[in-house]
Amino acid sequence: MTQTAHPDTVLIVDFGSQVTQLIARRVRETGVYCEIVPFQSAEEGFQRLKPKAVILSGSPASTLDIGSPRAPQVIFDSGLPVFGICYGQQTICAQLGGKVESGHHREFGRAFLEVEKDCPLFEGLWSVGSRHQVWMSHGDRVTAIPEGFEVVATSANAPFAFIADEKRKYYAVQFHPEVVHTPDGAKLISNFVHKIAGIKGDWSMSAYRAKAVEAIRSQVGDKKVICALSGGVDSSVAALLIHEAVGDQLTCILVDHGLMRKDEAKNVVAMFEEHYNLHLLHIDASDRFIGELEGQSDPETKRKIIGRLFIEVFEEEAKKLGGADFLAQGTLYPDVIESVSFTGGPSVTIKSHHNVGGLPERMNMQLVEPLRELFKDEVRVLGRELGLPDSFIGRHPFPGPGLAIRCPGGISREKLEILREADAIYLDEIRKAGLYDAIWQAFAVLLPVQTVGVMGDGRTYEFVCALRAVTSVDGMTADFYHYDMEFLGRAATRIINEVRGINRVVYDVTSKPPGTIEWE
Repeated sequence: MTQTAHPDTVLIVDFGSQVTQLIARRVRETGVYCEIVPFQSAEEGFQRLKPKAVILSGSPASTLDIGSPRAPQVIFDSGLPVFGICYGQQTICAQLGGKVESGHHREFGRAFLEVEKDCPLFEGLWSVGSRHQVWMSHGDRVTAIPEGFEVVATSANAPFAFIADEKRKYYAVQFHPEVVHTPDGAKLISNFVHKIAGIKGDWSMSAYRAKAVEAIRSQVGDKKVICALSGGVDSSVAALLIHEAVGDQLTCILVDHGLMRKDEAKNVVAMFEEHYNLHLLHIDASDRFIGELEGQSDPETKRKIIGRLFIEVFEEEAKKLGGADFLAQGTLYPDVIESVSFTGGPSVTIKSHHNVGGLPERMNMQLVEPLRELFKDEVRVLGRELGLPDSFIGRHPFPGPGLAIRCPGGISREKLEILREADAIYLDEIRKAGLYDAIWQAFAVLLPVQTVGVMGDGRTYEFVCALRAVTSVDGMTADFYHYDMEFLGRAATRIINEVRGINRVVYDVTSKPPGTIEWE
């Protein structure tokens, strides 16, 4: 997956935890590059990345089960520092001569750690005898530690909550330092990366930019590239980065599939034509997309139709341009992570509209994905490096399938227009209230539900509109935005009064844990 060389890398072996991505976020926050590799290919990843340290993630599995995940022996033979988290601790113990048992007291939630012995990971943080909040989530627990390890901290239900083998630089914890519910967890990870592994925190966006440009030039050579430009931050940053690398060899194509927000295509084209010297084609394919989507209700079917049609349009436009050797798109690291089924679960379908696994052979094109190592917030930093205005960088993310997945149930032109108008009013009210930058993502959803209402002197039988707004940093987790009722009342009133087809508005207050799909 890596397109650029990172001499100081941390390898994160994923055993299937829903918060593995948060480990990567904590490492990246220290200014150190890292990659997540599923345990099935961890040995290959180790050889490819040549990391300076290894972190073993949590897992829903049990080390007591036959065939449960294990860390490759090459990691322990390498002499590198290793940090095991939850299941990572248990597999370290199971593989190195300790013991793990089930049937003890399970822990899920807040616990308190008692520091028994000093440890380099505690430098500038904890002292012997101090007590600290951590977050536990385990059924099994370690009951005997391997030779060379010693206990440095305990909790009421985990006598081996924090163990260390200082000689081999092995550290293992039963709790989860990567989550915000362990207040000092990020500092523990930082100490492991910097003080134990000795990695400098010098991974920056300017360095990434230079290496990415070099990698793009090396990959593309003197060939032609077409870029799928949606107008969102991801594809726009990708386009500018590739343009910096290969200039006029790049042609950007904005495919208007009829599923964009109100005036979105027009505004995007205007911005790029006015401020950037890119070759941009605007293709109106709305009839083609909506024609095939009409009546479709299954979300995965919608995604696959949209993905297929995008490919077909790009194929056709490439032929008109005399052929192209590369297709560029703004795939991000969460797209890649969530599109790999680490444990045989449903995550393999989450990003099916992205070609994260490659393009159809008939296209005879290679993918250029210069952002696939970055999280969303990192892409925004890179966008500033490339000169994109803050007003554009701060735009709320909008999914590739567009309004198709904001319209659960059957798709129709009428429903899309209703949704488009409601969505525009909602965002307008957010901007007027000065809330746009405080919210990571906001959008309207047209529910496949109609209700009886009374408007004026008549009855109506119209759709229900749901409003969604969340706060997030990287898009991996999210919490709903806490509006006051005055704002919600104002937005709902405008939507009901101005959008024919909606007679009821509700607000969605669900949070999004890692790896979940929302409104699909």
